[in-house]
Amino acid sequence: MKRKIIISGGGTGGHIFPAIAVAQTLKQMDEHIQIKFVGASGRMEMERVPKAGFEITGLPVSGIQRKLSAKNLLVPFKLVASLLKAFQVLKNFKPDAVVGFGGYASGPVCMVASFMGIPVVLQEQNSYAGLTNKMLAKRAAKICVAYDGMEKFFDKNKIIFTGNPVRQDISNLQDKKEESHENFGLTRNKKTILIFGGSLGAGTLNKAVKHNIKRIMELHDVQLIWQVGKFYFQDYKNSEVAKMDHVHLFPFIERMDLAYAAADLVVCRAGALTISELCLAAKPAILVPSPIVAEDHQTKNAMSLVNKNAAWLLKDNEVINGLADKINEIFLDEKKLVEVSASIAKLGRKEASEEIAHAILNAFKPSKD
Repeated sequence: MKRKIIISGGGTGGHIFPAIAVAQTLKQMDEHIQIKFVGASGRMEMERVPKAGFEITGLPVSGIQRKLSAKNLLVPFKLVASLLKAFQVLKNFKPDAVVGFGGYASGPVCMVASFMGIPVVLQEQNSYAGLTNKMLAKRAAKICVAYDGMEKFFDKNKIIFTGNPVRQDISNLQDKKEESHENFGLTRNKKTILIFGGSLGAGTLNKAVKHNIKRIMELHDVQLIWQVGKFYFQDYKNSEVAKMDHVHLFPFIERMDLAYAAADLVVCRAGALTISELCLAAKPAILVPSPIVAEDHQTKNAMSLVNKNAAWLLKDNEVINGLADKINEIFLDEKKLVEVSASIAKLGRKEASEEIAHAILNAFKPSKD
């Protein structure tokens, strides 16, 4: 009898890519397992999941807008519609387990599944638990976490420390340096700085690069791989900085494995997925936590590395005026750079996807056949 799993969550790459990584691992463990994703209609998972080879159904669910908006009036109606649709999906697909990775869609699917008696496994990427997972935790069978001290949010008897799953192609970068140079058109023997702020981009980071780029290039013989994000690409693609030699500008980087392989230093936000990828790729980084996330969890994520001498922290309100100085400080202290690289390399968890996959399979109800 084929086993069936529903994976829910999305909205951002931080929820989507770990979910895909676990789905791929489950298929490697048992090619006959049937996996179906449930996401939020109109969000990036509706594009990314099919590209990875999995079926996905979208729910009309949406989050509350931070700014006063008439769209907020529709949120309760979309939630009810999503609960009803989640019930239909679960009833028709009959999964043996449901896995929640956070994001808008995860709540309705996991909530309905728990009331239907279907085992629910949650995956919490951050050091500060998200609202959806906190609400669902009491009804979950197991909760996979990536940080110590999560007992303050969840029942310690349900917690499994797994780390965060990342895209499998990031786990082995040793032989990709040459391919990365060709892919991005890089100059050999130049130090490479990788800068990104997520799939949509990060406005403050982009402003910081624009403000500091000439000084960075004057101080050091470097080249940049710069993901400005789809939201900002039109503003930057014809700008003066985009036309500078050794600046390689992209709306989105499909081959992040090659970007990491090329990088000598990374400048980025401190989302949970990014932190896990940096650890696995063993890349030293300047972390600039986003100031607009719940409970300032990105700063907490960043400090988990900084406190272990595995990264540098630059606050969002410091990066525009301080980025060039920080990069200069790092490249002038080669010993420190080597120390930080060695420290972050010790934190990578290659087995995270496998451990989460085992937790899901172990949550199955005993077979009746």
